[in-house]
Amino acid sequence: MKNSPPAIATAPTTGADAAQSGAPVGTSNAGPSATETDKTAAVNPGALFAWPASGPMIKAFAEPTYMGISIGGRIGDPINAAADGKVIFSGVGPRGYGNLVILRHDAETLSVYAHNSRLLVKDGEQVRRGQKIAELGDSGADRPKLHFEVRKAGKPINPQSMLPSR
Repeated sequence: MKNSPPAIATAPTTGADAAQSGAPVGTSNAGPSATETDKTAAVNPGALFAWPASGPMIKAFAEPTYMGISIGGRIGDPINAAADGKVIFSGVGPRGYGNLVILRHDAETLSVYAHNSRLLVKDGEQVRRGQKIAELGDSGADRPKLHFEVRKAGKPINPQSMLPSR
């Protein structure tokens, strides 16, 4: 029997995403290389996570209405683990999240990857930072994108506080 996803609060607001930004959609299918990850750590040693997708940010964190960020792209673009962790859920998420992956990074920190077209990891699997875990999609969304959330002790935090600047 498939587990239900852990409670991740309310579904993301998606109706205004398309109007939020006229930014071009990313075109790269390549995930971050080890060299890019090393450069990120050297340039911004405070960054705990790597960007999970290469496209442009199309919607910012706005508590309490939007508990993550959206990153644009094309269907099939790689979605990479933002940090080492364990897959605690991989499947169809609550309404508004579509195909979902949730990673546990430590006792308090989770990352959430929503709207995937294809899931490449299974519950219980260990993943490494930069490992491809899914492919970008539009499941449960108004356009192809990744909805990315970070939660500490169950509370949503702005993912940009954990990511290197671009």
